[in-house]
This record gives sequence, structure tokens and C-alpha cells, in this order.
Amino acid sequence: MAYDNSTAAPIRRGPRLRARPGRSRRLLALASAAVLGPALLTACGGNSTTTTSDGLTQVTVGGGGSIFDTPLQVADANGYFRKQGLKMKFVTLTAATGPSALQSGSVQFFDSSPTGFVSALAKKLPQVAVSCDGLGNPLGLIVSKKFAKAHGLTAKTPAAQVAKALADSTGGASSANTKAEAGIFLKKYGVDPDKKVKWVSLPSPAADKAALNTGQIDWFVTSEPIPLQIQAEGDGVVVADPAKVPEWGAEEAGYGQLVVAQKSYAGQHPDIVKKFATAVQQATAYMNTHLKDSDDTTVLKAAQKSLAGVPDAVVQSSLQQVAWPADGSMDAAGWKKTMAFLDSLGTLPKGAGVTTDDWTNKYLQ
Repeated sequence: MAYDNSTAAPIRRGPRLRARPGRSRRLLALASAAVLGPALLTACGGNSTTTTSDGLTQVTVGGGGSIFDTPLQVADANGYFRKQGLKMKFVTLTAATGPSALQSGSVQFFDSSPTGFVSALAKKLPQVAVSCDGLGNPLGLIVSKKFAKAHGLTAKTPAAQVAKALADSTGGASSANTKAEAGIFLKKYGVDPDKKVKWVSLPSPAADKAALNTGQIDWFVTSEPIPLQIQAEGDGVVVADPAKVPEWGAEEAGYGQLVVAQKSYAGQHPDIVKKFATAVQQATAYMNTHLKDSDDTTVLKAAQKSLAGVPDAVVQSSLQQVAWPADGSMDAAGWKKTMAFLDSLGTLPKGAGVTTDDWTNKYLQ
């Protein structure tokens, strides 16, 4: 949580969260915020509604500029929001800024990871998950070309051989989560990530990439499409992904992405929340079937709105690493699996958890 990639995981429904300039700049550039069209303010305050000049209700949604933003863009491109009487304004946020933007009312919805959502709950922020719009961790472990050559590694090298090669190496880590996810892979094959890997802490995936190119680190793990784009540019080799590391995938981790709203907003505007969640669910259902059609470019074009400058083949392979659910419902068993995965990472605040008051399917049709 994450190509011409011959080992990309196939799309599958997976266990449900039922009840994720220059070439280098383009690689990690976040999508710019959309420009709001003419609108007429009809109410005041954080839970206000805005009506556009063509009679639609304006909603603002925050995303992270990642592959997981694709359902939002597909819902917009296919007219699902408009059919529900909504007009979407998309803004790019981070895991740190998203929850506060939701609480302030500057966005009505936030496309959040389970990690971010549970962390917000631990801070006593009154938020609620209203839909699941993606499953799995689209992660890639990329090694430098020099390291790959020295250890005979390719994209097809078996996972056990890759893990063995990483013993006594230098890994880069720009987040506690990706470091822990790398540790899950290494421990499975008997490589102690604390004793057998020298870690270099870096501020961002961009810094990881730079350190890989200069030889400061041998490898790092982060979400796609970054690793696969580095590989496509000839600067490294992706040697592990969810196909090789099922512990990262939907079936074992139960991880994914969530549509989150402020509880007070959902309480005051249940009709808008229902319309929004319905439109996103229609988008993931479309993706669930149409990504298999090589002649349909709708999803690719939608994804590129959040991933400007990323090659088509990289985007397509990245999309294949996520299970896009046919419906967005959640259940207690799925949340139990997700929390077990999050607990295994050891990165959540003490006492963090999810109850049935924190998620609901009532806004889904």
C-alpha cells in the first residue's frame, strides 16, 4: 500500500472489505487540483452544499494522486456522478492532510487507505467509511541495475532467491509502512530485516529513486506505478510484487482503499453520500469487467488524469495489481483481516481499532 510486468497479478475479486520538466519529475508529480467551475453558494459552513449553474450539487473529493484515484476519475469520465446529480471537484491531498481537510469541510469525501483511516479514528476524528473502492497493496520491490546484475536477478527470479539476495544489502525506506511491508516479505524467507539489512531513511519515494541511482541504496519498496516506471526507464528491475508476495495482496491482507466522509456531513446529507458512493461503486464495477478488454481505453485515460506522464504500459500493469470490487460493501470479517495486516506492520497508534460504528453499507444501492 504500492511494469511491462510479466508477473502482474490478475484482476480478481478477492476477499472483500465487506462487513491503495523532466522524466523524474513526471514520475512522482501529483495531479494538480481541478478548477472549480461557476457555482452558486447555497449554504454556509463546513457541511454546506453548493449548486452549480447547471443545477448539479458540487462535491469536492480528495485523493492521493495514486492508482487508487482511478475509480473517482472513471466515475467522472463515464458520467456516473452527473447521472446522480453531482459535479466532482478533485483535489490532491496526502495521508497527513486528508483527514483534517475532511474535518474542516474543505472536502466532503476523502479516498483513504485503511492505515490513514484507522489512524484518524485513533485521533478521535469522527469519520466514517461508506464504501470500499479497491483491494490489495500494489507494491513493487525494485533493485538497482548494478545490484540485479551482481546477484543475477530478473523480474522472473523466484521470490525465495530474491529474498536471499537481499541479505546484507542496503534498503531504502521513506515510510514505516513500506519498510514493514518489505519486512513481511524478507521474514517469510528467513531474512531478518533488522539484522541482515542496512536501512537508509529517506524523505520520499523520489528520494528513494535518487538514492537508488547514485548507489546509496540497493533497493526499496513503494507503491506502483513508481517501481515499474523506474524499470521502464531502464534504471532498475522490479523483482517482487503482489504476485510473488501474496501477503501483500487482497486475498491475504484484506487491505485496499476506502471512501471516507465526516460523520456529521453524512448525517446531514445522506442523499449526497448515497449518490456519491453509488457512482464510485458503478466505476469499480466497470473496472472489474472492462480492464480485461484491451480495446477499451476508458480506464487507462481516467487513470492518467492522476498519473500524468506515466507510460501507458506502466499504468495498465499497475491497474492489474489491484482487485477492483464489483460492489463497495464491507463486512466485519474483512475488517478483521485488514486490522490483522495493519497490526502486523506495527505502525498504527497504540489502541487503534475499528468498530461497526466506523463503517457502513447503508449508502450503497
